[in-house]
Amino acid sequence: MPRLEVLFWLVAAATFVGVPTYAWRVRGRAYGTFGLIFLAISLPGAAVMHARLRELLGPAIAPWIDLAFVYSTAAAAIHLIGLVHPRLRRAPFRYGISIPGMAFVAGGALSGLWLLVLLPLRGVLAGLGFTRTLDVLAWLDLVPIGIAAVSVLTSSRLVDEVVRVVVADDGPSEVTRMPVERYRRRAPEPLPSRALRIVQIADPHLGPWQPVRKLARQIDALVDHDPDLILLTGDFLTMEGIGTPGALAEALAPLRRLPGRCFAAFGNHDHESPDEVRFGLEANGVQLLIDDEVSIETSSGRVQIVGADYRGRGRREHLQELLGRLPRRAGELRLLLLHDPSAFKHVPKGDVDLTLSGHTHGGQLGLVSFGLDWTVLRRTSFPDHGLFGHGANRLYVHRGTGFYGFPLRIGVPGEASYLEVVVDRVAS
Repeated sequence: MPRLEVLFWLVAAATFVGVPTYAWRVRGRAYGTFGLIFLAISLPGAAVMHARLRELLGPAIAPWIDLAFVYSTAAAAIHLIGLVHPRLRRAPFRYGISIPGMAFVAGGALSGLWLLVLLPLRGVLAGLGFTRTLDVLAWLDLVPIGIAAVSVLTSSRLVDEVVRVVVADDGPSEVTRMPVERYRRRAPEPLPSRALRIVQIADPHLGPWQPVRKLARQIDALVDHDPDLILLTGDFLTMEGIGTPGALAEALAPLRRLPGRCFAAFGNHDHESPDEVRFGLEANGVQLLIDDEVSIETSSGRVQIVGADYRGRGRREHLQELLGRLPRRAGELRLLLLHDPSAFKHVPKGDVDLTLSGHTHGGQLGLVSFGLDWTVLRRTSFPDHGLFGHGANRLYVHRGTGFYGFPLRIGVPGEASYLEVVVDRVAS
């Protein structure tokens, strides 16, 4: 067996045993278990893919395959070890270690799943003696590599969009997807009257894939739209972001250009480091609404904004108590910041004009890149992305400004959207 191939197996074995053991001893059982689970999901698929690539591409390319797998496995190990004492790293570490390491873990997981799916088909063809068909289908093994590469590209960019959301008097009896006007790479026709202009920032997840300068540039471009409101719907940090005090405040600095127009609510990850998130928001003039409200005058009329804290349990009771305690203000458009869209069904019908959520990252896996709404969450209780209705209530689910951890946005890019809220009802 060639030395580099042996080295890959040694590095993989050392990673599988050493990383969880070190993490368990230094940071505790929870993180050690986390590392073990991810490696158990990714390394077997990566090992099988490594063997398949060597077989398919031949001995001339095999040493380069071995070298790539040795490096990627080592990068994944170093990245996971680095999370024992998490902090945001400089560009050389991000691009040399974190990004290839996380991409390797994601690719290994995809490879294991894909090769497992192909296994019964191979068994049937082998049993029937279709050896030539098996030889042709062997190249299907490379599909996860292509998907992983596309996923990295999709995960690394945001799509600029103008989205027109219509607020109406009535709607479906159950939570239902609604049509929405979405404009990419072109400007919409002007409206007859001025709409409320909102920029939503959802799930920025400051971390290796979303470093400080990159997030600041994205926010700066959104601020250039000069919206009436910038509404942030939670999940600001990753483990690395939490471990770097002051980083969020630096990344959100462009929001200072719009004083009095920026409001935020907590997501689930924000409860892991509430003080750091509060500091980052307050340092930039963002008003945090934790089960609280504000009424603000905008160029298109007065708007009431209610911010709901994230709750994992008792969400129906929490929302009904909150909205009952903070009732609708006469003549004002009523907005709700609600991180998790699956709780939207508990909002009493007719009580909120427009709810803004994130949390789902758009469903992560789907056909949005091809102009279709379908994602893997389509048949679940989670509204995945886009516009939904429940009676007169409307919900807009943002696909996310970032994501957490591994680059598994497959066909579902993040968005840098600019919302135009149009009121279409008899009495506004």
